[in-house]
Amino acid sequence: MLWGRSDFERMRGVAQTRVPLACALAVLWAFAPALPAGADDVLSGRIGINRVNLAWLSRGDQERVLKEIAASGITHVRLSLSRPVEKSIEALEMADRLGLKILLEIQLGNKDYYPAEVRPRTGFGRIWDVQRLSDLDLDLYRAHLRSALRRIDGMGIRIDAVEPGNEINYSAYNGDLVVYEKPGWQTPRNVSEVANRSAFERGLDAYVGAVRITREELRGTVHSRGALLISAGLSDVGADEADYRGMERLDPGAFVSLLRERGIDALIDGYGIHVYPGRKGDAALARYVTTLLDFCRPEGEGKPCWVTEWGIANTALSCPVDDREREGAIRAVRRSFAELMEKGRLKAAFYYDWDTQPVYSVWRCGALSPAGVAATEPDTGEGSVR
Repeated sequence: MLWGRSDFERMRGVAQTRVPLACALAVLWAFAPALPAGADDVLSGRIGINRVNLAWLSRGDQERVLKEIAASGITHVRLSLSRPVEKSIEALEMADRLGLKILLEIQLGNKDYYPAEVRPRTGFGRIWDVQRLSDLDLDLYRAHLRSALRRIDGMGIRIDAVEPGNEINYSAYNGDLVVYEKPGWQTPRNVSEVANRSAFERGLDAYVGAVRITREELRGTVHSRGALLISAGLSDVGADEADYRGMERLDPGAFVSLLRERGIDALIDGYGIHVYPGRKGDAALARYVTTLLDFCRPEGEGKPCWVTEWGIANTALSCPVDDREREGAIRAVRRSFAELMEKGRLKAAFYYDWDTQPVYSVWRCGALSPAGVAATEPDTGEGSVR
């Protein structure tokens, strides 16, 4: 997740002939049926959008955002289970009512999962303070997750997939990795160089325990017992950027190896990963994606990946939006994703984000931008996005 944050031409032509958005929203909200529970995806991959932290919005704003997403033709959405939990569940109910399939990110920074006496690790005012995974109380985690899942299940909501945690290979979201008081020192290149390795490894053990609990509690539901379980989406922040920021991190592939040593493959259906390649030429974008996702494997050979966040910035914020350059880069990334999906190494890609990060947002000037259209086009199963 970012700081504070995770051939559609023919369809665009169709979109120009649609009724005004307000009418479409009203019709969708009133009449669009939810997809049947247990229905299999007919496409080769899940393609969706992020809109995390809806719990921070009023009910009216939650409805507005989710209606906009559904009316734009998007079928899958990554939402958060965060405090206040009641507001998070309200958003899930609205999304489910609109027929959106939900990837639920469980925010492990929720203080309810930790003993009252523990304090978060400091970010020295350069980044938020964050809880240490080694302090995670698994009994508290189970109790609060069970309560939330029972309420969700009692409302008839079906969750498609669950992702406990976010970017836990990076100190912005894992308090067992340190933030240096002053940047400028080289950050770790491997686990042996982590400043507090013993606490970090205890945190890994606690994380795998939380994943196991999540699997068990999902199986205790009626509507979401078959939900897929995805490990926390890992940050792709590189070593040079980590040095510049003065923040510990580990490469996603190395981090996944540490989780595999602790038996996570027996619990999950896929590895979460985040992809923020920056603005590059098509060939460089393809190399970035294939190199970063090198550890993703088809079922039977390992575990496939889920890109639970990916994004390319457009810093031009004026209206009407000029999204041509970003659109081309997004189509190049989508082609790489499609190739990985064909091989069974990638199962999902959720763009970040809908409307909360201005430069990454694809909801621009009251409509889904051309780049947003390209990012959220359903996978046709033909192996490429034209």
